[in-house]
Amino acid sequence: MAPLALAFKGPFWISAPVMLTCQTASIRTLRTITMFVTALLLLAFFPARAAPNHVQSTLLAEGPVEPGGTVTLALLMQPEKGWHGYWSNPGDAGYGLALDWTLPQGATAGAMQFPVPQTLVIQGLMNHVYEHDYAVLVPFTVPATAAPGTVLPISVKAQWLACTDAICVPERAELKGTVTIGTGAKDARFEAWRAALPAPLDRAGTFALTAKALRIALPFPASAPLDAPHLFLSTEGLANYGAPQRFFRDGDTLIVEVPLAATTTPAQKVEGVLAMGKEAGGIAFTCAPGTVPSGGEEVGGTAAFSAATLGLALIGAFLGGLILNVMPCVFPILSLKALALARGNSHNARSEGLAYTGGVVLACLLLGGVMLALRAGGEQVGWAFQLQEPGVVAVLLLLAVAITANLIGLYELPGLSVERGAGRSGAFGTGLLAAFVATPCTGPFMAAAMGAALVLPIWAALGVFAALGLGLALPFLLLGFVPALRRLLPRPGGWMERFRRWMALPMGLTALALGWLAWRVGGANFAAATVALSAALVVLLAFTGKGQRRGRAVMAWTLPATLLLGAVAFAATPRLASAPAAESGGLLAARPFSEAALAQARKDGRPVFAYFTADWCLSCKVNESTSIERETTRAAFEKAGVVVLVGDWTRRDPAITKFLTAQGAAGVPLYLWYPPEGAEPRQLQQVLTPDLLAELPKN
Repeated sequence: MAPLALAFKGPFWISAPVMLTCQTASIRTLRTITMFVTALLLLAFFPARAAPNHVQSTLLAEGPVEPGGTVTLALLMQPEKGWHGYWSNPGDAGYGLALDWTLPQGATAGAMQFPVPQTLVIQGLMNHVYEHDYAVLVPFTVPATAAPGTVLPISVKAQWLACTDAICVPERAELKGTVTIGTGAKDARFEAWRAALPAPLDRAGTFALTAKALRIALPFPASAPLDAPHLFLSTEGLANYGAPQRFFRDGDTLIVEVPLAATTTPAQKVEGVLAMGKEAGGIAFTCAPGTVPSGGEEVGGTAAFSAATLGLALIGAFLGGLILNVMPCVFPILSLKALALARGNSHNARSEGLAYTGGVVLACLLLGGVMLALRAGGEQVGWAFQLQEPGVVAVLLLLAVAITANLIGLYELPGLSVERGAGRSGAFGTGLLAAFVATPCTGPFMAAAMGAALVLPIWAALGVFAALGLGLALPFLLLGFVPALRRLLPRPGGWMERFRRWMALPMGLTALALGWLAWRVGGANFAAATVALSAALVVLLAFTGKGQRRGRAVMAWTLPATLLLGAVAFAATPRLASAPAAESGGLLAARPFSEAALAQARKDGRPVFAYFTADWCLSCKVNESTSIERETTRAAFEKAGVVVLVGDWTRRDPAITKFLTAQGAAGVPLYLWYPPEGAEPRQLQQVLTPDLLAELPKN
């Protein structure tokens, strides 16, 4: 064995793990030597180090806690650019985070909870690292005797290894903080940090050892996307971390093969994290010895993408867009479509059909592109993300009010003029608006397609979004190019103006619904501000209509004023928004969804009905009124002891977004049925029938 090569820069700098070279040692030997030398350096030299840390650390508490309760602490780790920290199992080289707590008498700190790590290969050595800011969470339980109003001091001595791809530095810090006994506001950052943790798998997997590989079988929905997965093992002494891993899907089972280390340590259980791909989160699992199926379809990396996958996603998106024309969530644009149909006999039918289609497809591409960009930047967002933002809701409310005012004749909007229309530009704008309003809901075929789009290459995902727009626009496109369809329309006449007035009713109801949504999304102050802006817009449009009837050119000042109101609605009113108030459990006494609540109910052997909804999703609300919040459903669930969990996605929630992605869904509604005693879960249809849920416990 060649001698170890240690490079020092100053008294306490050492080379990166790759400098610990030997000619015949295995990777596991290299890692053992590296960690041994690192530990010696930490113990021998670390106390004298005075240079600033390259990974800054901060100790934070989520908020106050009641006596005897548990609050989450966070060690926020912030590496400098080019530096990284390590996961609990650092891989072939490195050193994880070590903590030494000093706590008040009777208080306890639990185990560290790490976010999903990244892989970093340096000269053949696999490292499990974080190259960005990350938070390690620790549950902290205060004594039941703690008096309300007191402040408990806490401190911790933390040690870790900070590295670049060329050099490593052992670092430490003594961090101090306090925890207040009582009630109060929570630190909002903890929700995002908690969402970055791997979601706990509700059932144990199995593992088996062959002569060359560790084989693991995990319960994993067949519909869930899996893009470039990687298995991180927290159980040491089994796997060759740097060797290629293989993944196979056999129905709702995921099979993983990991080559064994040169020398293995016997294990009674195997634990770790399955990372599902870039920015897709991960799943924490535990496996016991057992049978691991053979066979299955190999997936992972680019293998998960195929022409068949893309073809099915395109067809699903197209059919989903077509069905959106009759879904309840599209009702706000039906008035616009009815008027466009009434004008469909014009000689410009083809060009207007193409312009309308262009507007719809462009809106779908823009919404899909922004969603993909946000996800690539680390945001946990899904389809219809725009309606989770208060500013967008405020703008939509102004649009609905403006269209309603036009339909009742308060002013004239050329794009909705029955007499003359606005040609291609009006059709294009109507298409943009139609897609923007229609796309938040997911219907049959569309859910799987949108879920697939999240894991396809960017060019393929954009193709799926374009197919969605084409399906939504198809009725108008056919109307423009098939004269026989246009001949089926009623002849133009005075009825068209009366029809336009009647269409103000559904659009006015849509405006009322958006006002309610503004209250649900941003609270009373935000809703009051948006209503005030809407009233100002009505006054503005009334003056516009008066000027139009007198033959004056009013758009020169109407358009800038309207844009100013829109800008205020989008940028200023969200400052008044507050978190939505907690809802009661309804007829079913539903509890807020969380991975922990689901896992506990499954552990207790209870059946679980989990549904995911949003106040802006009309199909969700229809299902709730017709099928979920029913006395027959309540009686059946109560008799069977069903635990009902509801995930409210009205406002952005990274934890719910991550769970939806893991289920292969890009939006809501989503309905999941977990039978008792750990049986296989089932994803239900998106359009519920009244008696479907009441029958579930009987099957």
